[in-house]
Amino acid sequence: MGAEPRVIDAHTHAFSHDLLRDRTLVAERDYWFGELYRNPAAKAVDAETVGLSTREAGFDGAVICGFPWSDEGRCRSENAWLAEATGSDPQLAWLGIVVPGHPDAARDAAWCLERGASGIGELNADGQGVSLLDADAWAPLIEVAKAFARPLLLHASEAPGHQYPGKGTATPDKLVQWLEGAQEIDVVLAHWGGGLPFYELMPEVHRLTRRVHYDSAASTYLYRFDVFPRVIDLVGADRVVFGTDYPLLKQAGFLRRTRAVLRTDDEAEQVFAGTAERLYRFETKGSA
Repeated sequence: MGAEPRVIDAHTHAFSHDLLRDRTLVAERDYWFGELYRNPAAKAVDAETVGLSTREAGFDGAVICGFPWSDEGRCRSENAWLAEATGSDPQLAWLGIVVPGHPDAARDAAWCLERGASGIGELNADGQGVSLLDADAWAPLIEVAKAFARPLLLHASEAPGHQYPGKGTATPDKLVQWLEGAQEIDVVLAHWGGGLPFYELMPEVHRLTRRVHYDSAASTYLYRFDVFPRVIDLVGADRVVFGTDYPLLKQAGFLRRTRAVLRTDDEAEQVFAGTAERLYRFETKGSA
């Protein structure tokens, strides 16, 4: 391949200093956070650390995803922190988080987008106690995403395979049903959509997934890295989003393994930055 393309890590996580200070207490109160971070060895970082790692890895930017809190008050406080923490760093963008089905979810999502969030997510049906099949709970968020022309990022999980903390039950069969009500917005499904791109060979699934994009977060734990060319051949490089799930995985090593399996300059340009820039308007976030 030719010159190295821009690289944006479109799936990272960070927490406010207050939350990190009270991590043990928060793990006791929030089930999903406890699942992932009750173990002191599980790495949790602040936005400054994400920025530092992003620059050390040679990346051009990163998107910090909201954590799927089950309490709307916690969502609001972390959203406010994310807006402030990323505002002074042109290399960092952020996604707002709300609780689907909460009476204030749509209003709070709009608040995030009005203050510069690049989208809403990482929404998680299991962690936030809402069924993917409850159309009434999701409809207000979908309408906000449509009004602002911004994407929703959802956690996805594969039905077969090993169990791990945070896997959940957002499997392709449920995601396909959820997508019936989300045809007018862009959707990003984390973790390769739990394998959903492989079902796009089915015409009835492909009909529902034309505005669906798949991020590569946590690939090391889930798939061989030739998942990249396999999915590109199925859906196109312009629907694949590079994301590491940092700090779960180290950014530089993930980039190195991904570069080794991409086959052309066009694939690299789309996967490493092009798709994320288009979806999240990353290049314009500082001037919006």
